[in-house]
Amino acid sequence: MKLKYAAPLLALSLAIGTAYAEETVTVTIGSASPLSGPQASFGQDNANGVRMAIKDLNSQNIVIGGKKVIWKVDAQDDQADPKQATTVAQKFVDEKVNGVVGHLNSGCTFPASRIYNNAGIPDITPSSTDPKISEQGFKTFFRIIANDNALGSGLADYAKNKLKAKTVAVIDDRTAYGQGVADVFAKTAQKDGMKLVDREYTNDKATDFSAILTKIKASNPDIIFYGGMYPQAGPLVRQMRQLGLKATLMGGDGICAPELAKLAGADAAGTICAEGGSPLSQMPGGEAWKKRYDAEFGASAFQLYSPYSYDATMVLAHAMMKANSVDPKKYLPFIRNVDYNGVTKKDIHFTNTGELVGATITISEFGKDGKKSVIAVQ
Repeated sequence: MKLKYAAPLLALSLAIGTAYAEETVTVTIGSASPLSGPQASFGQDNANGVRMAIKDLNSQNIVIGGKKVIWKVDAQDDQADPKQATTVAQKFVDEKVNGVVGHLNSGCTFPASRIYNNAGIPDITPSSTDPKISEQGFKTFFRIIANDNALGSGLADYAKNKLKAKTVAVIDDRTAYGQGVADVFAKTAQKDGMKLVDREYTNDKATDFSAILTKIKASNPDIIFYGGMYPQAGPLVRQMRQLGLKATLMGGDGICAPELAKLAGADAAGTICAEGGSPLSQMPGGEAWKKRYDAEFGASAFQLYSPYSYDATMVLAHAMMKANSVDPKKYLPFIRNVDYNGVTKKDIHFTNTGELVGATITISEFGKDGKKSVIAVQ
């Protein structure tokens, strides 16, 4: 009898095992940022945050819709180029990713967000701060960080109230991000009673600012505000000091990276920047998370946005869990009020336009040792 039924029982056992093994679903999160070029340090940091979240999710054996989820990341290089960003966005759409964390740069997120919206794929930016992105009214777009209105105005208020500045000069790189944050700073500075003595423009590939700085030097401003990223801000502040300009360099989160000090050396000392969130020490899970990040990728890999890209990934995952579906169109309505307690912030949820509710900004200053120290949280 045992021999007679052994084969059928084995076949049934294998069939059940195979059926169980098939009860899985793969969820792919697209990560879009510059993984090559001058801004690669920022981009790799963003992607690392997503990778860390994916690893944590896979360790939790999450079941959605009755199927065990296998979480994957598709990290793509948009080269900080808006045209390449739209190519990456279309690639994600064609591959039917379940959600997107990106892009790094506002100039990339702006055109890409339309592609995601048309496809009904949720995208959460951990770093793009241009308010105009959310003003497009796309229901698929979310920002997990403060926008330029908060950054630019916060820095201008600090310049007036803490630094007692009376005159400012403003330079921007003509990108969506750089121009946006510079415009807000200039407008708020003038509203606060400071005099705008010069407004200059460059591009996001420039390294020689001698002509611009020579012109600005004639007006001897208290503050030079730069709207752009750290690959340009590093040479800019170095050339400021070479020309004898003693003005304080200020800028948004784009210059708030450790890489700035590597590019500028000792000349970075005194540079003031603002980032859209709380300092790591004040994030609910910041310090413990940073220890895990350093162990995974090395301390030198950390730049700025990886805690936000981590939380952005987790928000997408928790919205799927709430909806009991990995279908973008089904879980999208659950993102706005996901109420996720993250590394960067407790009770993460969003306004009707996708902006983070209760966003804060941190203002920091680079010291002589090249490290940032927090000087204000607003």
